[in-house]
Amino acid sequence: MRRVAKVVKIGDRKIGGQEGIAVQSMLNVPSYDVESHVKEAARLKAAGCDILRIAIPDIPAVRLIPAIKNDVDIPLVADIHFDYRLAVESVTAGADKIRINPGNIGDEARVKQVADVCKSHGVPIRIGVNSGSLEKSILRKHVAPTAEALCESACYHASLLEKFDFDDIVLSLKSSSVKTMVEAYRLIANKCEYPLHLGVTESGTFKTGIIKSAVGIGSLLLDGIGDTIRVSLTADPVEEIYAAKDILNAVGMGHGGVEVISCPTCGRTRIDIIKLANEVEARLKGCKKNIKVAVMGCAVNGPGEASAADIGVAGGDGVGLIFKKGEVVRKVKEEEIVAELMREIESL
Repeated sequence: MRRVAKVVKIGDRKIGGQEGIAVQSMLNVPSYDVESHVKEAARLKAAGCDILRIAIPDIPAVRLIPAIKNDVDIPLVADIHFDYRLAVESVTAGADKIRINPGNIGDEARVKQVADVCKSHGVPIRIGVNSGSLEKSILRKHVAPTAEALCESACYHASLLEKFDFDDIVLSLKSSSVKTMVEAYRLIANKCEYPLHLGVTESGTFKTGIIKSAVGIGSLLLDGIGDTIRVSLTADPVEEIYAAKDILNAVGMGHGGVEVISCPTCGRTRIDIIKLANEVEARLKGCKKNIKVAVMGCAVNGPGEASAADIGVAGGDGVGLIFKKGEVVRKVKEEEIVAELMREIESL
């Protein structure tokens, strides 16, 4: 059963309650390059990004907020470190949400100023706790950035905002350790009703990052924990969106779209199934149809094993058998498989 969290509104997008899991990413171009920010924001929106975060390292960077909002219709989160004034200016400039790192935002008076301006503008705050931002007192108590330490820090900073009569809060407790991250979210899920932003921080390059994120985020989603996710990759941020959607589809919480299933091949295979599967997946990357497509290595049991697929192909000796719901509909030449499969998919 899914944990039911408080509903928080970020621009025109809601998270928490029974809302769908929102997919997030972050722009990764230099903050002084306004044009590139706008272009990348548009690419991420087209890829399916629901909420977009931007770094605001200094006052000049605040201009990114209206520049993006004027061209791209997507909720914007201003990522703030060290200087509370950047949060205040970002809210005034139109940010839909503020993300602060509680270990470096300043004393209570400064946190109160951020809370006050966010409350007056109806802007929520994400408290972003991670292994590198823990307070010295908490680190001394727990010795290391454990799950318990992350949870204690998140609870403390949520209580600080509550002290200032602010509860429009989202929490994240990220670690580069998948085990620590999962344990921390399981702990906090039982201590509050705030929506949770899931992610493995500093997860790594494309391959490693996807594996760690899938294990960590996927485990929690299957536990019913999580309201919005970000797959952090050292890669093109568009790949973060595709990876997040794949994780959601894998745990049965996706927004729809194509799911490609394929077999690992064996000695019966007579066509290049690895090349074929990769080509089919690439061709279907932007397809919006809610279908399952199978690419199977042999005609002996391909259609049977993949009978749950809406459509698929099974390889033969220089040919392919196109099937729908397990029933073969026609045979095509090997070199025509992809084109003919795409034609059948278009007709669905």
